[in-house]
Amino acid sequence: MSTKSTSGIDESGAIDHPSRSDGFVRGLSGLIGGPLGDHAVTRDRPNDGRGRFWTAVRIVLALTCLTLTLHWVQKSPCQDGAWVDNQQYTRFCYTDVLALYYAERLNEGAVPYRDHPVEYPVLTGYFMGALGLPVHSAGEGNPDINQGQWFYNLNALVLGALALATVMVLLALRRRRPWDAAMFALSPALLLTATVNWDFLAIGLAALGLLVWARTRDDRRGLILATLSGVLIGLGGAAKMWPLFILGPILVLAIRANRVRAAVLSIIAAAVTVVLVNLPVAIPYRENWNRFFELNTERPIDWGTLWYIGRYLDGKFGDPASIGPFQWLDANIPTLNYLSYALFGLACLAIGALALLAPRRPRLAQLAFLVVAAFLIFSKVWSQQFVLWMLPLVVLARPRWGAFLAWQIAEVGYFVAFYAELLGAATSTSVIPEGVFVLAASLRLATVVTLCVLVVREILHPEQDAVRRNYADDPDGGLLDGTPDAPWLDRFRNRQPAPTPTPVPTT
Repeated sequence: MSTKSTSGIDESGAIDHPSRSDGFVRGLSGLIGGPLGDHAVTRDRPNDGRGRFWTAVRIVLALTCLTLTLHWVQKSPCQDGAWVDNQQYTRFCYTDVLALYYAERLNEGAVPYRDHPVEYPVLTGYFMGALGLPVHSAGEGNPDINQGQWFYNLNALVLGALALATVMVLLALRRRRPWDAAMFALSPALLLTATVNWDFLAIGLAALGLLVWARTRDDRRGLILATLSGVLIGLGGAAKMWPLFILGPILVLAIRANRVRAAVLSIIAAAVTVVLVNLPVAIPYRENWNRFFELNTERPIDWGTLWYIGRYLDGKFGDPASIGPFQWLDANIPTLNYLSYALFGLACLAIGALALLAPRRPRLAQLAFLVVAAFLIFSKVWSQQFVLWMLPLVVLARPRWGAFLAWQIAEVGYFVAFYAELLGAATSTSVIPEGVFVLAASLRLATVVTLCVLVVREILHPEQDAVRRNYADDPDGGLLDGTPDAPWLDRFRNRQPAPTPTPVPTT
C-alpha cells in the first residue's frame, strides 16, 4: 500500500500505475476490467529484484525494440535504393539517409566537407562519413554489395541504439514512473520517422546531457557533472542545433535557485564543445562548412509551417489583386528570417518570465519542451521528423496520454498528407486538395500549441502536475531539486519565502 504526504506526494517509493493516476488511461482500462485494484499483488518497487521478469522497465524496452523493428519493416521497400514509380512516396518509405548517401557523394568516397559541402551541422557530417566511407570501401572490393542498402541498415542499427539509449534515459529519470516511457515506446511518430534523418544522434546526446545534469549536486563532483552535461548537450548541438536551447532553461532555473555557477559551467562547456567540433572543418573548408548556414538563411517558407498556412490563407481569402503579408514574406526571405527569430526570441523571454514568476519553480523538462516547441512553431522549416525532437521532452514534461495521443494522431495525419504532397510534386498531378494538406498542418500546429498551453497551466498550477505526485520537486533538476528560491526573488515579489520542498528519496 502506498503512502502519501499531506502535499499529495507519494513517499512510499511505489511505481506509478497510469490506470490509477491518468484519467484517460483509467477510462480505457474499463475495456479490460478497470484500473489496477487496491489489493492487487505487485512487486514493482524500484529496488525490488524479486518481481516477475517482465517488469515495467523491461516491457517498455521491449516495446521500443518492437516499434523500431516495425519501423525498419515499414522502410524496407526503399532499402535497395531502386525507387521506381515513386514507391518511396506511395509506400511512405522515403528516408534522407539513403537518398543522401548518393546526393552527398558518399558512394564515391567523398569525405564530408573536404570533398563536398554538407547541408547539416558538423557532427552529423562526421557521423555520415564515419558510417558511409567504410561502406564505400567495402563496396569497392565487392561490387555485389548494395552500398546504399548497407549504409541505410548500418545507420538504422546505430540510430536505433540511440533511440534505445534515449528511452533508457527516460526510464532512469522516472524510476517511479516507468510507464511514462511507454509513451515514447509506442509513439506512432517513432514508428514512422525514426530513421528519416539523423535526428536521433542529437536526441540521444541531448538526453544523456539531461541525465547527467539530473545527477549534479551542490558540490565539487556536481560541478564536474555540470561540465560533462554541457559537453554532451554541446555535442548534440553540433549535430542538430536545437539541443543548445536546453541551456536557456537550465540558466533561468539556476538563477531562480541561486545556483548559477553550475549552469554557467555547463553553458561554457557546451560552447567550447561546439567550437572544438567545428574548428577542424570551419578553418580548412570554410566554404563547404558554411553551406548549412547558407541554406538556412536562403530557404523560403517550407511545407507545413505556420508561414505556409498563412501563405495559403493569403491566396485563398486575400485580395487577388494584392499580395498578402505571408506571400510578401515568402518573397522577402531576410525579413522572414528576422521575424521568425524575433518571435522565437519573444517566446523565450516569455518562457523565462514564466520561469521566474511562476508560484513554484517549474521543472526543467517543462521549460525545455516549451522552448523547443516555440522554435518549431515559429520556424520557417518544420520537417516531418522534427516531431522526434519533442517526443522525449513531452514524456518528461507532461506524461498524460490524452493530449499526447491527440498530438500523435495529428502527426500521423500530417505524415500521410505530406507524402501525398510529395507524390503530387513528383508526378505534377494533384493527389489531395491543397486545403487538405493545410488542414493537416494546422491540426499538427494546433495540437502542439495545445500541449504548450497545458504545460503552462501546470506550471501555474503545480498541484496539477502528474510528475509531482511522485516527486517532491524536480527529478531532472539535479542540484536544483529541492533547492529554495533565491532570497532576492521573494523580495522582488514582496512576499514570504515559499516552503522548501523536501526531495523524495529516489532509491
